[in-house]
Amino acid sequence: MQSYRTLTIGIPCYNESITVEKVVKDFRNVFPEARVLVIDNASTDDTASIAARAGAEVIAEVRKGKGYAVQRLFREVDTDYLIMVDGDDTYPAEEAPKLIEALERLGGETAVGIRVSEDAKAFKSAHTLANQLIARFIESIFGVPVGDLFSGYRLFTRTFYRNIPVLATGFEIETELALQTFDKGFEQRNVPIQFRSRPEGSFTKLNTFHDGFRVSRTLFSIIKHYKPLLFFGTLSLLLFVASLVAGIFPILDYVRLQYVLHVPLSILATGLMLLAALSLACGLVLDTIVRLSREQFFMHIRHFYSRESANRARAPIPRAESSSGEVKHAPRVS
Repeated sequence: MQSYRTLTIGIPCYNESITVEKVVKDFRNVFPEARVLVIDNASTDDTASIAARAGAEVIAEVRKGKGYAVQRLFREVDTDYLIMVDGDDTYPAEEAPKLIEALERLGGETAVGIRVSEDAKAFKSAHTLANQLIARFIESIFGVPVGDLFSGYRLFTRTFYRNIPVLATGFEIETELALQTFDKGFEQRNVPIQFRSRPEGSFTKLNTFHDGFRVSRTLFSIIKHYKPLLFFGTLSLLLFVASLVAGIFPILDYVRLQYVLHVPLSILATGLMLLAALSLACGLVLDTIVRLSREQFFMHIRHFYSRESANRARAPIPRAESSSGEVKHAPRVS
């Protein structure tokens, strides 16, 4: 049985005047009835006007940073599905139905395009290495397969993009989306898709070291916020070990002489031990708070699902009238 779903193609763009027209038209051809929405992220070239001429709806986001563009995108959309894709023409529009099919067939709240390419120039070695290192780190913490952490080709359900808090402001946005997915218990489907090099004259906005630092900072921050017992427990263990090392000489003094000669080291060891105990206590308290917060989020999602089910039961299949007067269904994506 075929089901009808509304769909938005969201394209965050910054200075993509060379490629945005082709990206918009390609997605128009694949999904002729979908809403194509370009978030112009303070571009200094003709990205906005070119996208509008190509048939996209353009919304300006004056705060510079991909994270800000994604925040604006999530606020502006209210369709069953949202496909987010970069505007650099490296992700073929023809691959998008694979993402939708994965969620329709397997279920879940988000699907990520796993980039596959025979073109060696399509990937930067430094970015690939960073992707793999951070992905393995996240997998070891959350115990789930991460897939392509920095992929710019993603599909979200309304349940996901309406309920995920997005705080990242730059290119670390993909890392935050992945971490929020796993922390909130959402299901992610990883789908291999073709990936190609940027067209001639188009340049990446990524900076390996600057954006790598921001991704690492985001990773550090979110682990601290959402895995506090792991964070503060590890810190407590390090302080405990440092306290033992500092206290070796005062302990040996007392065993041999019944008198402590290394007084400064004994004070340092005592302070470090107190900090270790305090850190562990902070971790335990914050872990309880996070658990309660997560329980509240799950209850919120349960109510969200209930409201969505009730709305779908009451609402008829959306219909639109073409210019010829013919009545047609809303975008069908499955």
